[in-house]
Amino acid sequence: MSGNRTFTMIKPEAVENGHTGAILAKMQSGGFRIVALKKTQLSKERAGIFYEVHKERPFYGELVDYMSSGPIIAALLEKENAVADFRVLIGATDPADAAEGTIRKEFAESKAKNAVHGSDSDENAAIEANFFFAENERF
Repeated sequence: MSGNRTFTMIKPEAVENGHTGAILAKMQSGGFRIVALKKTQLSKERAGIFYEVHKERPFYGELVDYMSSGPIIAALLEKENAVADFRVLIGATDPADAAEGTIRKEFAESKAKNAVHGSDSDENAAIEANFFFAENERF
């Protein structure tokens, strides 16, 4: 998977606000192929496990509550240089700092409710993809 795949989630507020189709369209028009896709809702326990890397940070509890507050769309995307290219497509974490035309500039509500998650490394992309998708769910 190294270099060619990345993981993303469309976060609860973006799903609730009806942005799923437009966000997926931006991903596809950005050259990404959808390898796996599912709508699901994280329990607080599963959200806590997914974001365990942030456990010692002051925002951890709020992040777990937020990410378990409603359905999300989990996706595995494929493209050459996927992780780096996807980070460019989604834009800065804070939508106020995100470049025009990026997903977060267009769809994020705030730094905390920033519409999408994107893996930050090839290693994390693999870990995150395995958290959500079995091998037989990838096409």
